[in-house]
Amino acid sequence: MEFFRIRRDIPFMRHALVFNAISFLTFAAAVFFLFTRGLHLSVEFTGGTVIETEYAQSADIERVRTTIEAMKFGEVQVQKFGTSRDVLIRLPLRGDVKQTEVVSRVFEQLCAAEKGTLTQRQTTTDKGEQISRQVCDASGAEPVRLTRSEFVGPQVGKELAEDGAKALAFVVVGIMIYLALRFEWKFAVAAIIANLHDVIIILGFFAYFQWEFSLSVLAAVLAVLGYSVNESVVIFDRIREAFRKYRKMTTAEVIDHAITSTMSRTIITHGSTQMMVLSMLLFGGPTLHYFALALTIGILFGIYSSVFVAAAIAMWLGVRREDLLSSSKKDQDPNDPNAGAVV
Repeated sequence: MEFFRIRRDIPFMRHALVFNAISFLTFAAAVFFLFTRGLHLSVEFTGGTVIETEYAQSADIERVRTTIEAMKFGEVQVQKFGTSRDVLIRLPLRGDVKQTEVVSRVFEQLCAAEKGTLTQRQTTTDKGEQISRQVCDASGAEPVRLTRSEFVGPQVGKELAEDGAKALAFVVVGIMIYLALRFEWKFAVAAIIANLHDVIIILGFFAYFQWEFSLSVLAAVLAVLGYSVNESVVIFDRIREAFRKYRKMTTAEVIDHAITSTMSRTIITHGSTQMMVLSMLLFGGPTLHYFALALTIGILFGIYSSVFVAAAIAMWLGVRREDLLSSSKKDQDPNDPNAGAVV
């Protein structure tokens, strides 16, 4: 589907050197901030305390967040999960305070915010054991209940960070193998450089502004990798078609034609995706904020890198018509009367 068609090819490759110089400077700045400032890792990676609470009525997330932040524990995460009455709280690692004390102080403040007082109550388990638990009592009612508390140690956070790095590496290798098999190794190298360009720039933004890097942000980074390679594949497919169809065009002219002919599709696809991601960024609340922010940056730079970085690098690596047609010629049947025909 096309809303419009550009009749005349836009000479993108004529300005490829300028755009790639800009990309290199942006990439270098991102790497600099990663090394000098580092990422502001969330509780999942650094360790900390996880607290689950259940409210009698729908939880007021803003009031819960304000109450926790007033305790000066540092960067905290507060979000709903399951139902509107369930709240998940993540607190950073505190070496000077025991976990039980942290949980008790947090629950006490949440109880006070609901105009209740914290009391000890003896309860009997299903096995007949007597246990003592903290209860928020507000005139006989229980406005908030502590359902679970868990301590995430630094070793667990280290393992999560290592597993996240492995996942990123596996995705990169998988994309390279896929593109090398589908197209040609020069396209695989060009696409991976362009996609890593997007990932490093996203990480650079998070390092410079010290935005929290959590598991959801890592998921967004992996999604951007897949999203960017999809755009690269579309352009590479059109380049291969143009090489077969236009024999008198130079490599630069073929790439310009391929990019120009996909412009309508690019604007429709990325425009629709960007509107959805921006709606999450603006109306998704704190839970989805950094996830949507990473996607927004990744999509914008993904379009840029697919057009100006991946295609230009493939051109500079010396991709030729013969590189894309040789594999198809090998697969042809020698007894086929149509062998060698170009469609």
